[in-house]
Amino acid sequence: MPTAHFASALSVRPESADAIGEAVEELSAELGGNAPNLVCAFATHHYGSELEQLGPRLAKATGTDVVIGCTAESVIGRGREVERQPGLAVWAASLPETEVRYFEISATDNGKDEATFSDYPPVRETERSSIILTVDPFSFPIDPFLRDLNERYEGVPVMGGMASGAMGPGQTLFFTADGVSDSGCVGVVLEGAIGMHPVVSQGCRPVGKPWVITDCERNIVKKLGGRPALEVVMETWNRLPKVDQELMQSAPFLGLAIDATRTTFQRGEFLVRGIMGLHQRERAIAVADFVRRGQTVQLLVRDAESAGEDLRFLLGTMGGGELPIEEPSSAGALIFSCNGRGCRMFESPHHDANCIRDGLSADVPVAGFFAAGEIGPVGRRNFLHGFTASVALFRPTPD
Repeated sequence: MPTAHFASALSVRPESADAIGEAVEELSAELGGNAPNLVCAFATHHYGSELEQLGPRLAKATGTDVVIGCTAESVIGRGREVERQPGLAVWAASLPETEVRYFEISATDNGKDEATFSDYPPVRETERSSIILTVDPFSFPIDPFLRDLNERYEGVPVMGGMASGAMGPGQTLFFTADGVSDSGCVGVVLEGAIGMHPVVSQGCRPVGKPWVITDCERNIVKKLGGRPALEVVMETWNRLPKVDQELMQSAPFLGLAIDATRTTFQRGEFLVRGIMGLHQRERAIAVADFVRRGQTVQLLVRDAESAGEDLRFLLGTMGGGELPIEEPSSAGALIFSCNGRGCRMFESPHHDANCIRDGLSADVPVAGFFAAGEIGPVGRRNFLHGFTASVALFRPTPD
């Protein structure tokens, strides 16, 4: 199989023209004559209307037909997380024997978590496909869209994020090879020999033991293991050390097992959802998602230490093993990290970017942005997450 090639570039110059020029020049040099069939770009809002030329400039300089990306409050590239200052991160992939199909989709919100979509990603072979999305949070209802994708394209991983930093509709720019758009959803389908490996780090650790829901209604968990759910939660809390009690009291989470056929679960196999409220009279708990009877659940807490450890562990399962990454440019990664991470969560700068390098044991080309909601699979279904690092890893696979 021909070898894939990846490249990335980052500019933090404050002037738009300088930043675009530097990023385009650096990316072209990193490509070393390789022709990419996908270029991604992520820019902070500081650069304004001059970003309308970013996509066409990248397409012309690299020869690609496909450019995607968006504006964001902060960006990630070349081992750095650029927060609270101007930044432009670009990334290119030469994916042999792989089709890259660009799409733009608009939506009409019908209320009650329902919507009508103008189209769907052009997936043909589900076994060989993956999807990358950048989404406008003001004009595109992502939850019903992901539900539709899960039904139409079962098992196809979807990675991406909600654009961040805008204060209202029309303020986000989505980059294309022809210019920009300011609403909807922009993305690509990748189909062929080069696979995308999703790493979805929700950053939580378990407290107590797993339980099975024995009575529930919509998002209300009434009983766990035949006992009142609130009783189980309080009993678990009382047995925790003080530091975990404080974490659970300030931000309790429940992990929902997605695969109904499983009886044992490992890290990353629970969908993390917040506990929204405790119902004293009913002795029940309210969760930020629908639940089902017979579903296995796990109480969770999250802090900076657990978030970092979870990401390093999940990336580590991809980095070594039977096929270590010997040539960094033969692999690449896109990262969609929550805008509540970065310096808001971690004491040290560039935390998630460093985790990617350390976890993969290689300084692979990386770009991404801090999102207002991160998209990625748990099991074989795709979801919108919060406080998550979703990493789309592209790397050589055994013949």
